[in-house]
Amino acid sequence: MKKIFRNSLLMLAAGALAVSCADYNETYNFEAEPDPTVIAPYKDLKPVKSYINREQYPNLSLGAQLKVVDFNKQELAHSAAVTNFDHATFGTTLMSGTIVNAKGVMNFLDMSDLLDHVEKIGYEVYGSPLFANANQCDDWLALLTAPIEIPVDFVEGKVVNYNDSTKFNGKPESGSASITKYDDQNTLKIGALAKVRIIEGFEVDPKAKYTTTFWARADKDATINAIYFSGTKVNGNGNDGKWTFKGGKWTKIVVEAQSAEGETEGYLRIENSRSPVLYIQKVQVGYYPDNHRPQTEQEISDTISYAINTWCDKLMDINRGRIKLFDLIDEAIDSKSELDNGMFDLKHSNSQIFWQDLLGSENYAPVASRVASAAYQKYEGDPALLKFFISENGLEDQKMFESLKYWINIWDNNGAKIDGINAKVNLSYSEDADKQAANEASYNTLLDNLASTGKLIRLSNFDIKYLDATGVSVTAKDITEAQRQKLADFYGYAIKRYMEKIPHEKQAGICKGNMSDTTDPVGLWAIDNKSKDWVRTATYKAFCDALSGK
Repeated sequence: MKKIFRNSLLMLAAGALAVSCADYNETYNFEAEPDPTVIAPYKDLKPVKSYINREQYPNLSLGAQLKVVDFNKQELAHSAAVTNFDHATFGTTLMSGTIVNAKGVMNFLDMSDLLDHVEKIGYEVYGSPLFANANQCDDWLALLTAPIEIPVDFVEGKVVNYNDSTKFNGKPESGSASITKYDDQNTLKIGALAKVRIIEGFEVDPKAKYTTTFWARADKDATINAIYFSGTKVNGNGNDGKWTFKGGKWTKIVVEAQSAEGETEGYLRIENSRSPVLYIQKVQVGYYPDNHRPQTEQEISDTISYAINTWCDKLMDINRGRIKLFDLIDEAIDSKSELDNGMFDLKHSNSQIFWQDLLGSENYAPVASRVASAAYQKYEGDPALLKFFISENGLEDQKMFESLKYWINIWDNNGAKIDGINAKVNLSYSEDADKQAANEASYNTLLDNLASTGKLIRLSNFDIKYLDATGVSVTAKDITEAQRQKLADFYGYAIKRYMEKIPHEKQAGICKGNMSDTTDPVGLWAIDNKSKDWVRTATYKAFCDALSGK
């Protein structure tokens, strides 16, 4: 039997929360309190964060990750977070990829509502990564660094005047085509259903915009099924993209197109319909060259300076010193690319815009921290409270850890402000005793390594999966009480090892990736299949016991 968060009866200490679009952030004397409905055996447990001995562990902060929209609703997830955790963090929902659109317009409405609310209730937020490779404002950066338009002149190209021809030198792809006398001049005669290139044999620039003109005539109203310019089908003025013109007179037809991707040969192909025979005269190609040039190094430098300063300025203007701890840079290390010294390089890209490619690997964190710090202080932030972390995944791997240390050392020496490491852990419990012993040893080594840096240490993504003896994940719906207890015991073990191995003054906290079960039994709460209530699990008790020192 469990302690339950009642989904339908979330109450406030000051009374029921009235939710509307206009006033959902009006909290007044708000205190988050779960529904008091309780059933044994976990009914007497207090909120999880209350078990931390603040005198012994003054910096230890317990966090939970959730979405901004769920927090701002001030419903169940919000109540669970505020009641049981010291701070909340919001992952990608407060990153530039969510906030900044392709034109650089920044929407901070959700963030503003969030911060206004936490300020009223005295709660804390851990800041999402300011700079990263994923979930960044890629479209805006691509726009800012795009080639610059320049004026260009039209270039006359190849001309074919069939009046000067006595023989058609091309070869129809199907049907018939020949030079014939028509309307007192030589013309190219194209039979019904023929497919003929009326001009060819010139090179094309894939970025240039081509204009091909020719004169066409038929004895009756005519239809050309399709016109292709170097692999690109060009739609005409008729139904289904066909080209139509009146019979009995010469008609000038203008085709504007770029060549298809990968095409280097220039040509214009006509695919005649069952219409009357077509007569073609004077085909001419011209083009406007690509009217863009790459930005110079100085222009790129100025552009990136504008982008990084604008992003930090707008964010810190909304923040106004309320978020004090941030991930500065997220997952910068590339485990598939080595430097000459054997360390892993930073991630680089030829298809995306990465900050480190523009700022330089060794200047990435120094520039980022300098700009973000200046903006923080500009908008009422106390510099003594500001902390920047480098967040990274896979630090259980020794080489990954050594590589992160290597880069932090370079950035520190170049003047970066780096206060801590936010280690994204990847933990699992195994029923196989040998594998579980290895899991524990790997985790302990990670903590020893992190402690050796002398930085503040935060653990995030603190979710532990349960694996059976064959390595198969046990789902939340299938896990037994006995298995849940084993999982809870490992949660307690992991928390205690953190509290023992990381010096108290360097403990920046532990952040739960999911408060409640997902498909995996990772939560402090299970979710009742019928009522959808949140039901306390053995993991809830394990957190309370471990944090209290039991």
